[in-house]
Amino acid sequence: MKHGIKQRKLNRTTPHRKSMLANMAAALVKHEQITTTLPKAKELRPFTEKLVTLAKKGGLSNRRLAISRMRDKDQVTKLFDVLGERYKDREGGYIRIMKAGFRYGDNAPMAVIEFVDRDEAEKGKDSGPVFDEEGFELSAEEAAAPEAEDKPKKKKTA
Repeated sequence: MKHGIKQRKLNRTTPHRKSMLANMAAALVKHEQITTTLPKAKELRPFTEKLVTLAKKGGLSNRRLAISRMRDKDQVTKLFDVLGERYKDREGGYIRIMKAGFRYGDNAPMAVIEFVDRDEAEKGKDSGPVFDEEGFELSAEEAAAPEAEDKPKKKKTA
C-alpha cells in the first residue's frame, strides 16, 4: 500500500531531492521567476509556499526553520523582509505555474514557476534575454537605460 507517499521522487535520492528543492527555492526567491521541468515545478510549489507562510508569521524560530530548509541566509532575509510583507494579506496561492512547451533535447515538459504579483525588476541578468515591445533583443545596458528614440534596431532573434 502506498499510504503517506505524496511527493514525486524525481528519480533522485532523498538527500539529493531535498538539496535540489532547497536550491530551486532559493533561486525562485532570488529571481521571483524560474524555468524548470513541470514535475519539478509541481514539487517546488508546496515547498516554497510553506516557506512564504513561515515568513508571513515572522519570528526567530520561523526564520531558523526557513534557514534550515532553504540553506541560503541571504534569500531567507529577502523572504522574510520583502515577500513576507508583500503577501501578509493573502490567504495562500503565492506561486503560479505556467506550462512552457517541451524541451528540445528530450521532449520533457517545461514550466515557468513564478510568484504572483512578482517584482519585474528582480528578474536577474542571468535569467535570459530581454526584449523590447517590437521583439528585438536588448543588451544589458539598453535594458537598464531609459528609452531613446534614435537608437539603432538590432537583429530580431525571437
